[in-house]
Amino acid sequence: MYITAPLCSRCGRPLSSGSFCADCVRRVPQIDGIRSCLQFDGVVRQMVHSFKYRNVRALAPLLAQFLAEFLSVSELPADALIPVPLHQHRLRERGYNQSQLIARELGALVDMPVFEDVLVRVDDTPTQVKTLNVKMRWENVAGAFACSGRCGDLENRRILLIDDVCTTGATLDACASALRKVGVASVWGLTVAREL
Repeated sequence: MYITAPLCSRCGRPLSSGSFCADCVRRVPQIDGIRSCLQFDGVVRQMVHSFKYRNVRALAPLLAQFLAEFLSVSELPADALIPVPLHQHRLRERGYNQSQLIARELGALVDMPVFEDVLVRVDDTPTQVKTLNVKMRWENVAGAFACSGRCGDLENRRILLIDDVCTTGATLDACASALRKVGVASVWGLTVAREL
């Protein structure tokens, strides 16, 4: 259930040996690294799907607690949280951004500011769930995010991107690419679960 070392130093995928997985050797990501708490299977999958697709928003505090516990024993550099944004079209359909709800709860638990209005999804791309392979997932989100609003507040900050699930890391990396353009000091991703 919990994801444990050894991990790829960049994307956090479990490894049998070495420092980097094959994908991270081939591609130099924009994100400094990604870490996830739990394996995305069984009860965890059901819980995340209920939270994300069945409007069970009451799960946000529990999911944030997993992340807070992880942060209490990790050395991830962070002084601000940013939830992975949804496109306005998808936000209207769903009624809420699950990553935003988790980030708000986590910010309160770890006493860290949450910037909700600086990173936006500018392209209404198909959901990553509907893309067929790793290459398509990376192409699907390339350039899909941009910074707006209070971008100046991010300069020299150590950002922790918050999302529910990491599959390939493509979405988090695309977000990091947009944040790099406004002068952040570092960008790490933290998700509740990881698909292995």
